[in-house]
Amino acid sequence: MADIKVVIDGQEITGQTGMTILEAAEKAGIHIPTLCHRPDLSPTGVCRVCVVEVEGSLRAVGACHTPIVDGMVITTRSPRVLALRKAALELMLTAHTGPCVTDSRVEQCELHRLASELEVGPPRFRVRKPRFYPVEEASPYVRRDLSKCILCRRCVKACEEIAKKNIYSIGYRGFDSKVIVDCDEPLNKEVCRDCGICIDYCPTSALLIRT
Repeated sequence: MADIKVVIDGQEITGQTGMTILEAAEKAGIHIPTLCHRPDLSPTGVCRVCVVEVEGSLRAVGACHTPIVDGMVITTRSPRVLALRKAALELMLTAHTGPCVTDSRVEQCELHRLASELEVGPPRFRVRKPRFYPVEEASPYVRRDLSKCILCRRCVKACEEIAKKNIYSIGYRGFDSKVIVDCDEPLNKEVCRDCGICIDYCPTSALLIRT
C-alpha cells in the first residue's frame, strides 16, 4: 500500500491507501466521537457524530467512511464541527422517546454518555408526533423497545455481517423510518436463540435480553 500524508489538527500523519479519516486520527491518538460506527462493522455514516472539516470542501464529511487523500488537511474540533455534532445528538435525543430518567440502564446508554461528553443539554427541537412504539416481547429471546431506537443500524449490520442471519432491515422513509423484521412483523425468530449479537451492538436499551 502506498503511503499517504495528511494533516489532522495541525499534526502530519502518514497513512495508507484505503484508510479512513477516523482510522488515521486514531493512529495519531486524536479522538473523534462516533456512535453508529464500530470497527468490526462496515461504516454507514448515518449518525453524523464523527463529522470533520476538510480544507477545500464546502461540506463537513463523516470521518468513519471518508478515505484519506494525499495532502488532505483536516480539522476535527472547529466551532462549526462541534455545533454540527451537537445538533446531530439533539435530533437523536428528540426522537429517543423512552423513559430514560427512570431507566436503571441509562448509565450504559452510549447516546447519553456521548451527550455528556459533548455537553449536549435538553434538545431544542420539538416534534408534533413523537416516535412512540409499544414494547415488543413476541420473541422469547429479544425484547424490543423501538421508542429508544436511534436508527444507528448497528443491529442491522451486526446481524448481517457477524451473525449472518439478516433478520433486520430499515423500512419506511423520513421520520417514519424504523428497524423492521420481514414486512414489519414482530420479531419472533428461532434463529435468535443463543445469539444476542444485536443486543450487544445496540448503543441504547432498545434491544435487551428477555428475562
